[in-house]
Amino acid sequence: MKRLTHSLFARTALTLALSFVVFQAAAFWVVYRTLIVPVAERSADDLAGLIVLSAQTWVELPPQTRIAFERELARRHGLRLTTVDVGATVTAPRFAFRKQIESALSSRVGEPIVLRGVPGTRAAWLDIPVGGHDLHAGFFPDRYAVQPPLAAIAVVALGTFLSLLTALFLVRRITVPLARVASAASQVGAGELPEPLPETGPAELAELARRFNTMAAEVRDLLDNRTTLLAGISHDLRTPMTRLQLNLEMLRDDPSPARIDRAVSDLADMNRLISGYLELARTTRPEALQRFDLAGLLDEVADEAGLAWSGAAPCEVEAGRLTVRQIVANLIQNAQRYGGDTPVELALERGKAMVRVIVRDSGPGIPDDQLEKVFRPFYRLESSRSQATGGTGLGLAIVRQLAETNGWKVKLQNRPQGGLEAVLELRA
Repeated sequence: MKRLTHSLFARTALTLALSFVVFQAAAFWVVYRTLIVPVAERSADDLAGLIVLSAQTWVELPPQTRIAFERELARRHGLRLTTVDVGATVTAPRFAFRKQIESALSSRVGEPIVLRGVPGTRAAWLDIPVGGHDLHAGFFPDRYAVQPPLAAIAVVALGTFLSLLTALFLVRRITVPLARVASAASQVGAGELPEPLPETGPAELAELARRFNTMAAEVRDLLDNRTTLLAGISHDLRTPMTRLQLNLEMLRDDPSPARIDRAVSDLADMNRLISGYLELARTTRPEALQRFDLAGLLDEVADEAGLAWSGAAPCEVEAGRLTVRQIVANLIQNAQRYGGDTPVELALERGKAMVRVIVRDSGPGIPDDQLEKVFRPFYRLESSRSQATGGTGLGLAIVRQLAETNGWKVKLQNRPQGGLEAVLELRA
């Protein structure tokens, strides 16, 4: 039971039902005080006036016509007038607005009137002394009475039932997508990759599903990158480790400075590989933002890379300075390595909402179908995986990861006149 009341459906249904009951109670009280009671008082006054007028008319009629008048009065209005004692000795049956009718009769007759009843009947009787006659007037309260409690109960019960149906409909539209998200989140927590959630329904739930799918895709990419990273480590370190082990074994029999130099070179290769892997692993956290001159930073990077760059006008941006420096340096290094010894150009373009850093070369470029593939870790256009010809294949992967982590864009495109153009887009 406790678990049921903790569910979203139960809480929403109870809240809607309670609010509806309170609203109906308040609405019924307002209607009762402003509509039902005034109408009942007027109806009671009309009934009292009809009884008194009928009694006065009865007195003024000739005796031979009084019986016909009594019959017509009973047929048309349900009223009884008689001089015979009907035995009304008990309190009249309780009915709605009895006090209003007694008050109206007392006001019309000029003396207190208390309705009496005949045992075993539902009629209400009163005595009217008029014209020297003791008339007994009777009527059936069921003909004039209403039943507000039953009406209120029916309205509240119907409203509560409708509110529960509404809650069921609304909460189902909410809980079903949330249950899917919870199930998918459990799968992600268990290391599984769930199917994409349907991005349908209300805008908020569709946005939640969209963001969850994006998160799941990022987790999937992260796991793929980590798997690729581990595979690359085992692959790339195996060759220098084998060479190092071979050189160490040969040093037992033939110690020489050349073999020691080769062993040191193998250690340097392994250190460079491990540094690249650690650098890629650190790209999942964005750098703190700071305000700096992007043109000045490009001056420093171009000077370190040996580029003949004419500079640009000051350009203030708010970004991670070290991250921008690393991305631009990697793009320049990539252009110098694969540009076929052609001049590398550096450019800075500023728009209204975007700043673009462009690195161009005039080399062979990249096939269009591989412009995105080169951003994958360890992907290289040359397949030998030789450090002398291609590096580790992590440079562009690090660039893409750093850009996405900080909310920037980096892309490659072939130039019409030949060569490759790398573009880093930052928010102005």
